[in-house]
Amino acid sequence: MLALLLVISGRLFLVQGLDAGGMAEAAVTQRTVVQQLPSTRGEILDANGKVLAQSIISYDITASPKNNTAAETFKRRNLQTDTLEDVSRDQGISELAGVLALNEATVREALTGTGDFNYVAKGVTPDIEAKVMDLGLPGIYAQPTSQRVYPLGAVGGSIVGFLGSDGTPLAGVEQTLNDQLTGTDGQRTYQRGANGIVIPTAPDEIQPAVNGQSVKLTINSDIQYYAQQAISNQVKKFSAQWGNIVVIEAKTGKVIALAEDSTVDPNNPGGTDATNRGARSVTAAIEPGSTEKTVTAAAAINEGKVTPLSHILVPPTYTTNGETFSDAFTHGTEQRTFAGIIGDSMNTGTVMVGEQLSKQQRYDYLHNFGVGQATGIPLPGENAGILAQPDQWDGRQEFTVLFGQGVSQTPLQTAMIYQTIANKGVRLQPQLVESYIDPDGIEHKVNPQPGTNVISESSAQDVKDLLESVVTVADAKDVKVPGYRVGGKTGTAEAPRDNGIGFDGYTASFVGMAPMEDPQFVVLVTVQRPQGDIYGISQAPVFNSVMGQVLHSYNVPPSTTPSVGLQQKY
Repeated sequence: MLALLLVISGRLFLVQGLDAGGMAEAAVTQRTVVQQLPSTRGEILDANGKVLAQSIISYDITASPKNNTAAETFKRRNLQTDTLEDVSRDQGISELAGVLALNEATVREALTGTGDFNYVAKGVTPDIEAKVMDLGLPGIYAQPTSQRVYPLGAVGGSIVGFLGSDGTPLAGVEQTLNDQLTGTDGQRTYQRGANGIVIPTAPDEIQPAVNGQSVKLTINSDIQYYAQQAISNQVKKFSAQWGNIVVIEAKTGKVIALAEDSTVDPNNPGGTDATNRGARSVTAAIEPGSTEKTVTAAAAINEGKVTPLSHILVPPTYTTNGETFSDAFTHGTEQRTFAGIIGDSMNTGTVMVGEQLSKQQRYDYLHNFGVGQATGIPLPGENAGILAQPDQWDGRQEFTVLFGQGVSQTPLQTAMIYQTIANKGVRLQPQLVESYIDPDGIEHKVNPQPGTNVISESSAQDVKDLLESVVTVADAKDVKVPGYRVGGKTGTAEAPRDNGIGFDGYTASFVGMAPMEDPQFVVLVTVQRPQGDIYGISQAPVFNSVMGQVLHSYNVPPSTTPSVGLQQKY
């Protein structure tokens, strides 16, 4: 007995005398609970502050019955008097039922038994969760959950993007701006006894969560919706493969709409085929066709090779360097002005003028207008297009690039070429983000990048006169927006097969600007592989409708100056 007493005394001395701190620390560690305080992902807003994406934080209230039934009373700190008080288990259950607006018998059943887990309530709001935790009931816990919702559904869905089931951003600005949208989680550290009761006298430390920034886009959701409906109807009308509409504010480069005919609803991304979930406006590189003649016109005028009214004798076909070119319509030798060549989209005359530029000059102007370069718009999968170096052009390609063949670009890149013309020859980067907004409401505006002077202001004005004449006296007279002067250019290109061998359809487009006395907006309509006679398919009705809606929505005053109609023949 003396030997046993000596062993116990030695152990007691070891624990209390030599390792008191370690034992105490182990006990504290065993009692300590770290509860995650989730941050909220930032919202995505349109230019007018309408919510395109937001996160809803909720909590599941759970119970450990064996811990709850272990004590008939528990101590709780009275938050009003800052003193400890004894509370009966029955009183706690009654208070919990009241906070959750549940039947008391239902709550009691969830808290009764010897198990370790039961749901008491699911999806309660953060303020209710706070009230529940303030009750201090033994065995009661809160598990945070987050749900991402998209109030406008498919409006701008290809731009906004969506999250996976595990919260991973998978598309759109949800993916590219994830760092800004994601917040930093906080935590609460407290101590809990063996019976699951929070120890009211122990430290209770809270490190608050920091929510993510909200992102305000330049997209106008009303225009975006209108354009989506318009292009969807156009694609159905002509049984096309796909189509899109791009709307740009000319003087700022702000993207007002990127509308696809088939757009994903981020609330249900699985309901849309994977090939239709992105923004083809920035991912699909296509041959632009005759809309590229505007670049040739701008280069030739800027280099002093021609003026809009230069006289050019255009033959039925034109052969240069062993390559022969013809036009989409049959004609004899015609006395054309340069305006007439662009007005009726003549390949022959375009090559005759364009070959006055060196191959390097042709390349440089295409490059300076943004062809072959990614715009940097914050959307995943942007296609830079293809612009080969001039020393890689074959004998025909060196001329076809003058009228939009042998080169590829996205609809957004094409729209930005016309933004440059509309903006007095200054090319801007397309701007999709208006600002970032901190959780406390402080807004940080995104400063636009400085522009690049591509052609002179006078050259840009000459090109605008050419484009207006296309509408007023040449081949696009069906383009009309009542009350406004409009200019633009049609485009028709062959669509290559998926295997890259040959062609199996056409790309039809129209891009224009208004009002021509001081262009405010650029609108591009593109339809891929429409069915029927390609020369009988017009994008004018869609362009007229969308451009009219844009001008009226932004209260652009009607034109008060006469339209330009340059002489087409001499």
